[in-house]
Amino acid sequence: MSEAFSCRLGKFSHSNERGEVEMAMGAPIRSLMAITAIAGALAFGTAASAQTAAPAENAAPTADNGILLTIFLKHDQSRPLTELNAQLDKQGYYKAFPPPGTEVVSWYVMMGIGQVVTLRLPASRLREVNRILENTAWGSYRTEFYPTYDYKAVGMAAHDKATQ
Repeated sequence: MSEAFSCRLGKFSHSNERGEVEMAMGAPIRSLMAITAIAGALAFGTAASAQTAAPAENAAPTADNGILLTIFLKHDQSRPLTELNAQLDKQGYYKAFPPPGTEVVSWYVMMGIGQVVTLRLPASRLREVNRILENTAWGSYRTEFYPTYDYKAVGMAAHDKATQ
């Protein structure tokens, strides 16, 4: 009597009569493994080089390297404002943020959230701004970062062209 087992993604067959066992990996699994290996290599390689790159301390944002960074500083509502501000002072938040050479585009209080700050800076300084906030704002604020780019001129040109 012969037994055979198979799977859609791979193949396993067993024959009691011949005493053979055969296992073969299907093409979909091989492809998935290859994609995973490539993605992992790219992710680790990129992360390592991004962490070791030195920030350009005095770089100014230009049309080819400037980004907008919107930062949500969500305050800890379980603590009084005076306590939060004392912690920010102790950690040097107001001395370090915003760092010199970055442009403050807007800085609002969003009731029920905290503060929302938008900076214009060279992309090479993104890590620097992140580290400043990690070291000086955490504890009083939870942070969310939204890097963007200025699309106004492109969007308005498309609008003008479409309305003429």
